[in-house]
Amino acid sequence: MRVLLQRAKQAKVTVEEQVTGAIDSGFVLLVGIKHGDTQQDADEIARKLVNLRIFEDEQGKMNRSLLEVGGAILSVSQFTLYGDTRKGRRPNFMAAASPDQAKSLYNYLNDRLRSYDVRVETGIFGAMMEVCLTNDGPVTMMLETENGVLI
Repeated sequence: MRVLLQRAKQAKVTVEEQVTGAIDSGFVLLVGIKHGDTQQDADEIARKLVNLRIFEDEQGKMNRSLLEVGGAILSVSQFTLYGDTRKGRRPNFMAAASPDQAKSLYNYLNDRLRSYDVRVETGIFGAMMEVCLTNDGPVTMMLETENGVLI
């Protein structure tokens, strides 16, 4: 599982000119799911995300977690994170999970994040979406798991 995390001051996702999710301070997550990912991968990603200390404390140091600052999450499915561009000019998406598997695990991840009492907003799985955000910092990080372990 790959999650591109961006710390955001505000963000929203729009589908067919309708806002489907919006947050103020928190994280925008672009979530990619590959063949073989499991609930264990989602559990590990969720635990890490809510506890990752990348918000500033009173001294301006990244020392506070999403839970500590009361931030929210805007989660967007993003199969293109598994695009392989090594050959040719068109990405190969064969590593990405099937839509049914990915949707189920994406929903599970969002539910796990909510289990930490974090507000989670989403786009619409499989839809063409417009994501608009103000990246705070900018702070952008990639989290990835393999067999339920962060790599």
